[in-house]
Amino acid sequence: MFELFENELGNLDSILGRVKDSSLEFLENLADRPTYIADQSFVPAGLPDVGAGALASLEIFRKHYEKLMVASPGPRYWGFVTGGATPAAIAGDWLTAVYDQNTQSSQGDGDVSAMLEKETVRLLCQLLHLPDNFVGGFVTGATMSNFTGLAVARQWAGERTGRDVSRQGMAGDFVIMAATPHSSVIKSLGMLGIGSNNVVRIETSGGREALDPDDFERKLIENQSKPIIVNCSAGTVNTVDFDDIALIAALKKKHDFWLHVDAAFGGFAACSPSYRYLLEGWEQADSITIDCHKWMNVPYDSAVSLIRKEHSRLQVSTFQNSNAPYLGDPSENFSYLNFLPENSRRFRALPAWFSLMAYGRGGFEWIVENSIARARELGAYIENSTHFELLAPVRLNVVCFRLRDDIEKMSDFLKRINRRGKVFMTPTLLSGRPAVRAAFVNYRTAEEDIRIAIREMEEVWREL
Repeated sequence: MFELFENELGNLDSILGRVKDSSLEFLENLADRPTYIADQSFVPAGLPDVGAGALASLEIFRKHYEKLMVASPGPRYWGFVTGGATPAAIAGDWLTAVYDQNTQSSQGDGDVSAMLEKETVRLLCQLLHLPDNFVGGFVTGATMSNFTGLAVARQWAGERTGRDVSRQGMAGDFVIMAATPHSSVIKSLGMLGIGSNNVVRIETSGGREALDPDDFERKLIENQSKPIIVNCSAGTVNTVDFDDIALIAALKKKHDFWLHVDAAFGGFAACSPSYRYLLEGWEQADSITIDCHKWMNVPYDSAVSLIRKEHSRLQVSTFQNSNAPYLGDPSENFSYLNFLPENSRRFRALPAWFSLMAYGRGGFEWIVENSIARARELGAYIENSTHFELLAPVRLNVVCFRLRDDIEKMSDFLKRINRRGKVFMTPTLLSGRPAVRAAFVNYRTAEEDIRIAIREMEEVWREL
């Protein structure tokens, strides 16, 4: 064996112990770590002829790069929709690297990881009050989850026109509809060859981001000569608005269409008895996107794609490795190789399994309701402010706001507040108007963090 490898294996305890110490130092000081670092410059290293070893590499990393790591898993990082990682999720992720499993087959010729993945999906469906008629698997994030669901939808639509899309390609013989699709949906349509410009846009209701029911049914009737795929938003990115899923599900009994529910983080509203009604009817969906590295607070990258069991044949025809006999016969054994886009997959289910078992239904109900409470505290401050204004009601866990009068200073305000490094938020557009967006999903965020953010906002406003 190469001498350095032999030495490293003999010193695993020291290596992992030092990594543990470094990790604890980062996590225990997360609240004080900056959420933004202006100077990201560093001196790039060259590839060594003789390796330094794991411990020396850790020290090089800490000296040159760790200081540039922002507190994205911390309590005041409200950009995008970024969850932190709970202790159980960190444990599961560490073990994911240790076990390094090939998470493919759950019958006979694989390891236990695929079976545990199916078990994790089953537990996740229980957490979200979904019936057991969905099959699912882990992908990298909402983009690949939306891609997976829409790819099977494309196969469904093609079959209705006598076309096997996965083999014969597309002929433009079906329709995609959406009101306020997430950018990952638009990206997925581009990757699928459907074309991001070919979405039939449904009008939204009175100043909201949710679809207008009358316009939706009108467009269903206008396009009934072709197979229809409907993308439904369960938590829009700016205002966490929900399409009326129950109404859409009822129309599904009257009109034949594929219902894809993008519930990337809004799906976790099902954990709360107070907000579960927002998802009424989603059990009638054909495919669902759930993003675990958001409100579930597991490390990046982790999401689940759920497809109704009755569509399993379509899913296999979409993703099977038909020209690779060594990968097994999809008609004989269930294998994630033939159910999801990626052949090479991390054991992403393990951090989620640890989280579900460690915190249970009560833990995730608390995370959801804590996030909503913190969002409402910030929203209440803005609503009563003389120099900020809400652009939409705080429906769930995102606060969308702007400066009340000096709109031209919005960009400067956001740049200044982020560069102070205490809180991080992102810009957006709502109805064409510039806005600031703060998203709450991190289990660490507490009332004190809202007070800190308010102080920062007040001080920056006075500087403008």
